[in-house]
Amino acid sequence: MQAEKIREILKTVVDPATGTDIVTAQMVVNIDIQDKLINVTINSKKLEGRLKGELTLACQDKISTLYPDAEVNIHMISQETQQFSVGNGKGSLEDLSKNPLPHVRNFIAVASGKGGVGKSTVAVNLALGLKQMGLKVGILDGDIYGPSIPTMLGLKGRKPQVKKIYGIDKLVPLEAHGIFAMSIGFFIEPEQAVVLRGPKLDGIMQQFVKDVVWPELDFMVIDLPPGTGDVQLSLVQLLPVTGAVIVVTPQDVAVDDAVKAITMLMMPNLSVPILGIVENMSWFTPAELPENKYYIFGQGGGQKLVEMSGSSMLGQVPIIQSIREGSDSGVPAVIDESNPSRPYYIEIASNVNRETNLRNEVLNPTKIVERS
Repeated sequence: MQAEKIREILKTVVDPATGTDIVTAQMVVNIDIQDKLINVTINSKKLEGRLKGELTLACQDKISTLYPDAEVNIHMISQETQQFSVGNGKGSLEDLSKNPLPHVRNFIAVASGKGGVGKSTVAVNLALGLKQMGLKVGILDGDIYGPSIPTMLGLKGRKPQVKKIYGIDKLVPLEAHGIFAMSIGFFIEPEQAVVLRGPKLDGIMQQFVKDVVWPELDFMVIDLPPGTGDVQLSLVQLLPVTGAVIVVTPQDVAVDDAVKAITMLMMPNLSVPILGIVENMSWFTPAELPENKYYIFGQGGGQKLVEMSGSSMLGQVPIIQSIREGSDSGVPAVIDESNPSRPYYIEIASNVNRETNLRNEVLNPTKIVERS
């Protein structure tokens, strides 16, 4: 009997909390084999009694199909900090039960100080650019008041399916161009206004994190609403945000507001690292004058934020008509080989991936902010 074979078959057992398998959800704490006795320790993450019982039976049933003559014991524990060992691998899991999506490696918040700077366009093309690099990517539309992700991904009018897991209803994210997406725009009519106070916004964010069957991902890109409001606070109380990408246009009005967004994220009790700055609408080049650059919104705004935040310039994107056309048609620039703006977004995705890897090498994981 081999621990790794047991681990593999436990990948067919679903975690009631996340909807993914219990191995991916990092619930399998220890597998111990002694002769014909198999002891498996599962972090139940404070599941209610009924779900613990059903999960225990499911694990026993799967292991028994692999080793019919074995005596199988499933031990449920609920700890926030614990040691684990599976096969020959050993390590520690810090604050395991606090992260509702332990199978998502990086959470990238795309933020801006004000609306109209092209933040959602950057978020969508960033997600698709990371996907084209061979990474597994999802996008969460946190811009509750102005959900534009469904239109940009060609998912307008589509509704997520509901999947029952241990009798609990879970939402299945929609898929477009190889990435997984969730947005309030999937649940409202296009002309419907979203009028919600803080507690309701927090409830929606919790539902999109905890009640959605997100698959294993390398990156979850989170499109935040502009400003420094309730959704931003809910996010840092829900997830360990790996880092933030700030989108700005060159003019001083956009820069002044972006400084406020950066200041909020860098507050000591939040401590979200700034991965870098994307300067959007940096210049305009007419198709008939390809050598000319017209700086309609001025120059230098993005560089000011780079220096203020101590981060890097992830990329500059000019004003190109095809960017708008691709967003409106559901065919974003990154997936259109002929789109002249595609190289700019590919560069941004490559730089975000590089900065994320560097951040993970030199900094500890971001802590989830405690709710007061």
